[in-house]
Amino acid sequence: MNKNTFRAVVIEKNTTGAFSQSIKQKKIVDLPINDLLIKVSYSSLNYKDALSFSGNRGVSKNYPHTPGIDAVGIVKKSSVSQFNVGDKVIVSGYDLGMNTAGGFGEYIRVPKEWVCHLPTGLQSLESMIIGTAGLTAGLCIEMIIKKNDISGKKVVVSGATGGVGTIAIKLLNMMGADVTAITRSIDSKEYLMMIGANEVISVSELLNSTKKPLSRSTWSFAIDVVGGSILSALIVSMKYGGIIACCGNVSNPNFDANVYPFILRANQLVGIDSAETSIDKKSKIWNLFGSDWKLNDLELLHKTVLIDELFPEIEKMLEGEQIGRIVLKHGKSK
Repeated sequence: MNKNTFRAVVIEKNTTGAFSQSIKQKKIVDLPINDLLIKVSYSSLNYKDALSFSGNRGVSKNYPHTPGIDAVGIVKKSSVSQFNVGDKVIVSGYDLGMNTAGGFGEYIRVPKEWVCHLPTGLQSLESMIIGTAGLTAGLCIEMIIKKNDISGKKVVVSGATGGVGTIAIKLLNMMGADVTAITRSIDSKEYLMMIGANEVISVSELLNSTKKPLSRSTWSFAIDVVGGSILSALIVSMKYGGIIACCGNVSNPNFDANVYPFILRANQLVGIDSAETSIDKKSKIWNLFGSDWKLNDLELLHKTVLIDELFPEIEKMLEGEQIGRIVLKHGKSK
């Protein structure tokens, strides 16, 4: 391979509107002009990447395109004083992997405002096991603990086998919370208990036990990545003063609600976004993962794949069969 070219996943759209996916050689010179050229060591697979891979125009509008909303790597060229050649850095969110060539390529070129230094307490691989999914989980939990002590409190996490759910469960367990995991994959109960869930319930069990307009007060806090009927059930099942951090719509962007949980139980529904969160806030969360929130046994939460092995993992995610985190390692060996 020429040193001025690199391998990347490329999504293309043909004249009939159909999408195709392949691995191609790209030229560094064709990357967008920006402050930093970064050689990517690892990326990670997120649901937004899977949507971009399949040609979802709500995520990516410009093709050909390289997905990958996460990247960790080494600065190869810099035109700004904040970053030097050789610095290890993380890029997550903003337009990376959406309409700007992302971490599923071996090189990216991005503005300085998207980049933070890799914390000294965090290895490159660890940062991508956490990834945008873990960053989102961290933002949810940080919002909750700003207002409340969660030690010993009942916290429920939906979409438990996914990236956000997996990291949230592990971090909540470390903080002493009593964690309930909600999943459609009830066969994954052993895995969820292993990573820190105290209880695992199926989606049908949740929905069948919920009554409206108010159900039994069960949980103090919730992290929901699913939306739809699950979010509807959680809203009516929170304890007085309960908080739901809403950060996804894997099932459905719509939900049913009434005012009673909010005016009779003083509940809160708070939206969490990681993509456009300020780089200062992202840096704060990344540094917490490298220090006070340092997670043990992260290797149990992920599978590392090379670029040639990535496509089947994307298909699993689109089919709702993915468990834990998938990390893409650039290079010829794992």
